[in-house]
Formats: sequence, structure tokens, C-alpha cells
Amino acid sequence: MNDRKKVSLPFLFDKMTKGVPLTMITCYDYPMAYLVEQSGIDIVLVGDSLGMTMLGYDSTLPVTMDDMIRHAQAVRRGTPNAWLIGDMPYMSYQPSDETAVRCAGRFMAEAATDGIKLEGGQEVVSRVKAILAAGIPVMGHLGLTPQSVSSLGGFRLQGKSAKQARKIVDDARALEDAGAMAILLELVPDRICELIAKRAEVPIISLGSGLNADGQLLIFHDMFGLYPKFTPKMAKKYADAGKLIGDGLKQYVSEVTGKVFPGPENYFGIKDEEYDELVRQLG
Repeated sequence: MNDRKKVSLPFLFDKMTKGVPLTMITCYDYPMAYLVEQSGIDIVLVGDSLGMTMLGYDSTLPVTMDDMIRHAQAVRRGTPNAWLIGDMPYMSYQPSDETAVRCAGRFMAEAATDGIKLEGGQEVVSRVKAILAAGIPVMGHLGLTPQSVSSLGGFRLQGKSAKQARKIVDDARALEDAGAMAILLELVPDRICELIAKRAEVPIISLGSGLNADGQLLIFHDMFGLYPKFTPKMAKKYADAGKLIGDGLKQYVSEVTGKVFPGPENYFGIKDEEYDELVRQLG
């Protein structure tokens, strides 16, 4: 993919218009991002889920802007051509419009992202408008929003009732009217996602919300068995890299213990005459 062109907003909207599904993945570091770049994925999200997958927290709430910037910088180096989105962590935008603009600006200036993502609907419209006014594209996030998981009653499907679904539909319209360039729907019933996608003029991305969206998102660690605590239903495991790595580590321990590793091909020698001269000098 060395000749790949930089993904742009017009490119994403053109694919949407033509009915070609957008591909999106969440990843967190340079090696992952390098592989993602070679695959040709359209959109890369540096998600605050790194708090769980990379840092070992039980939720996304402890993640800081500095955490996000460091990981976003690494991902940008690995994938120079994907449309890169920085995920606004907890309390980086909730306090005020000014705080939101300042933190969103850090993603753009320090990590060269192409935009940011934030959670929430009508309650964050002023944040979306303020960030957009600063020239920064915004992706919305509705449904299961992990930063609000306590008030949502846990990691569960959102929008099961007509009342809840109407709130999500209204929030999606509010975000679009505010200027959001795309909206992520996480763990929303498939028919609600389809209804929103049909009404929207911006890309609707599904994460566990069914097939009838403009694109799909998966988390790298879920796809390849790299998060040991659990694998959500919405994830498809394309390969069990976690098991492969685990088996390799066990083999390493066995070979070192049994003095099988390293073999001659894994280390370096010295010429006999040089070694003999060293021994002579040492007496």
C-alpha cells in the first residue's frame, strides 16, 4: 500500500454516496497502525478504550489527554494515510466549550489527527459547534457511550424501547445539524441503526449495531484475541493472535530452561586467533 493516497473527507463521503461500506478500526500503537495501513482501512480511531486494552484499567475513565496524545502520535506514524480520529477522553470536553476546543486542538497540533470523536447527543451540541468553529472535524458517538456507562446501567444494548430509541434518533439528528462529519452508533438495535442511516446525510458507523450502516468499526484487540478479560458479542475474532503469542512465550520459557535457545544462529562468535590473543593478554 505504499502508493496509497491520503484519505480525505470527500473520499469518505464519495464512498458513502456510492454505497461502498467504510472500514474503521480502533488501534493504539505503531505496530498495529503499520499493519492497519497496509490493509487499506479507511478510518482509524485512537480510542479511549486503550485505558482497558493497553493500560489495564477497568474502564475508560482514568485515561488522560496525555495518554491519548502519546498513543495518537504513535498511530499517526504507523498510518500516515488513514483518516485518523482522536477520541476525547473523560473530562476533556464535558467542563466547557473552551476546554473542549483546547483539548481537540491538542490532537490536531500534537498528533496530526484529522478530527476528533466525542460521546453524547443534544447535551454536547455546543461542544460540537465550538470545535467545528475551530476548524476541527467531529465524529459523534451515540448508544453505548462508555464514559457514561454508570448512568446507562452497564455495558448493554441501548435503544431497546421506543422511548430510548427516539432519544437516539433525535440525538443523531442534533449532531448532524450541529455539523458532525459522521456518527458512531455503538450497541444500538439494528433497525434503529438502519433508520438513522437512511435519514442521515453523513456516514453512520456501526459498532455492534447491524449491517445496514455506512460503515463498520471493530477494535483491534477484540479482532485478534489480544484482550484477555472478555470478548464482546459484537466482535468477530479474525485470528487468535493472543493464543499464538501465549504459545510462543511458553515455548521460549521451555527452550531457555532446557538450554535449547539460543542456538548458534542466534548469537555471535569471535575468531580463534583474536580470542587466543585476549587470553594471552589476560595472562
